[in-house]
Amino acid sequence: MTTEQMIWAILIAFAIGGAFLYFQLKLRKDLKQEHLEQLNAQNSPKEKASSNMQLQAYERLILLIDRISLPNLITRVNQPGLSLKEMQLLLTQTIRQEFDYNITQQIYVSQEAWDAVKNMKDQNILIINQVAGFMPAEASGTDLAKAILEMVMNNPKVSLQEVVSEALTFEAKKLLK
Repeated sequence: MTTEQMIWAILIAFAIGGAFLYFQLKLRKDLKQEHLEQLNAQNSPKEKASSNMQLQAYERLILLIDRISLPNLITRVNQPGLSLKEMQLLLTQTIRQEFDYNITQQIYVSQEAWDAVKNMKDQNILIINQVAGFMPAEASGTDLAKAILEMVMNNPKVSLQEVVSEALTFEAKKLLK
C-alpha cells in the first residue's frame, strides 16, 4: 500500500468514524430531548394542580380579609343589647375564628402575603381593643360599633384591607401569567 492510498484509507476511516459519531451524538440528543419532554408532560398536571391550589388560597385569603374588615365585621355580627365588653369579645373572637379557619392557606402563598393577612388581623384586634379601652364602662356594644366605624370612616388609612387585597391580587395575577 502506497502512502497516498494509506492517507485515503485514513481519511475514509475518519469520515466514516466522524459520521458514526455524529449520528450517535444526534441520537443521544434526540433521546434526551424526548425524555425531557416526557418529564415535562408528566409534571404539567402537578404544576397545574399546584397553581390551582395557590389561586384558591389567594381567593380564600381575599375573602378572609373582606370578612374581617372592621365595617363588614361589625355589620355581620352586630347584635343590639350587647354590653361594651360583650361586643369587644364577639368582634375579637370572630376575627380569630375566621383567621384560624384559614390558617392552612399559608402553605400555598408567599410569606409576605401571609404576613400581610396576619398583620391585618392583629391590627383590627388592636383597634377594637384600643377603642373599647377609651370608652366609658357603661357604654353599649352599639356605642363601640359606632365608635369603630367612625374611626375607620374618618381615617381610611387605618384599615389595611385595601393594601392587603391589592398585594394578594397582585400575587395571584402573577400565577396566571
